[in-house]
Amino acid sequence: MIAMGAMRAYVYKSQKKIDTYIYLAVRDDFSRLPEMLRMELEPLTFVLETELTPERRLAQADPDAVRESLDVRGFFIQFPPRREESDYRDA
Repeated sequence: MIAMGAMRAYVYKSQKKIDTYIYLAVRDDFSRLPEMLRMELEPLTFVLETELTPERRLAQADPDAVRESLDVRGFFIQFPPRREESDYRDA
C-alpha cells in the first residue's frame, strides 16, 4: 500500500444494493464510475463527508485501500460484509 496523508472523501449509499456504499474523491463527481456500475447502484444518496487520515479507522473498509483507490481511480466501492454460512442457518 502507498502511505498517504489525509484526504477528504464523500460517501454515498446505493438505494438499489443494500449496504453498498461509494466513496468519491470529489463530491457529486460520478463521472469516474463506470457506466454499468453506476446504473447498477443508482440512485445514490449522499450520507457523509469525512476526512480519511492514516489514523482513521473505518467499520467495514481498509482506510489505506480507500485512500489509494480514491487517489488512483477517484472512487472506492464498499460492498456489504460477507455472510458466513452459519449466519444463514441462524436467520
